[in-house]
Amino acid sequence: MSLTDADLPGVWRNADDESKRGQLLTLWLTGIKIGGGLAAATGGTLGWNLGNFDIAAWIILLGFISAFGCELALLILRPERTWYEGRAVAESVKTLAWRYAVCADPFPKEMSRVEAESNLRHRISSIASQVSDKIIFDESDPVITDCMDTLRSLEFPLRRSAYVKGRTLEQKQWYASKARTNRRQARLSSALLALSEFLAATLAAGRAFGGWNVDVAGLLASMITAGTAWIAVKQFSPLASAYAVATKELGIQASRLLTVYEEDWPLLAADAEEAISREHTTWLASRIGRFPNWNDV
Repeated sequence: MSLTDADLPGVWRNADDESKRGQLLTLWLTGIKIGGGLAAATGGTLGWNLGNFDIAAWIILLGFISAFGCELALLILRPERTWYEGRAVAESVKTLAWRYAVCADPFPKEMSRVEAESNLRHRISSIASQVSDKIIFDESDPVITDCMDTLRSLEFPLRRSAYVKGRTLEQKQWYASKARTNRRQARLSSALLALSEFLAATLAAGRAFGGWNVDVAGLLASMITAGTAWIAVKQFSPLASAYAVATKELGIQASRLLTVYEEDWPLLAADAEEAISREHTTWLASRIGRFPNWNDV
């Protein structure tokens, strides 16, 4: 038995859905903005005319209009805030749900069901209230699900096994996969940027010393700038490092959890959740320049 996404509180689903929508809109607007800048740069290197119609000038105009429109939309809508804070809320609620379900601190087995439920509701409500202006929480089961209660009622060996397999090891595998993917993307991006810079330098030298009249080097310079901006949005290298650290920490935690006694379980399980929470907190801080201002998990 384990907690799947369908077994998590409704607050998690609301935050997760809003975060995904914010991420999609952010990446689309950023991509179109960068593409508009590249289109304008491309138009600047061309001299296309159709009679008296200046095609290149229209390409430049449309490129800059697209870039400006997307920049304005990003400033007004601020979808990246919904993306970042929605993700932080979702992960905070998820860790609270797991702590409650497996009797980890601050919801130990000795705590009555009524007290544990009240504690959980207070913590989730405190987190959700801080982003209620950005996320609408309208799920019918906002806090506690049947599966969470069922898992909490199991004997310790079953709860421990469910947590190690369904949370710690599964999260470890997810982080390991993401670390490898982001590492590959970071290397590929760096290689492509280096190649573009080499070509730009070569073409610029050809224009300076060999009479090459087409300003392709300027276009490549714009492409390099656009690529750098996209890499800054995706953060391949920082994410690869953060995921690798989380993978190592969870591997250590999994081996400890498999042999822990029940009296030590609440604190050690909470430590395992802290390893996951640290990664998400660091990710959020790297995006918005500050740490989240809730301290409930």
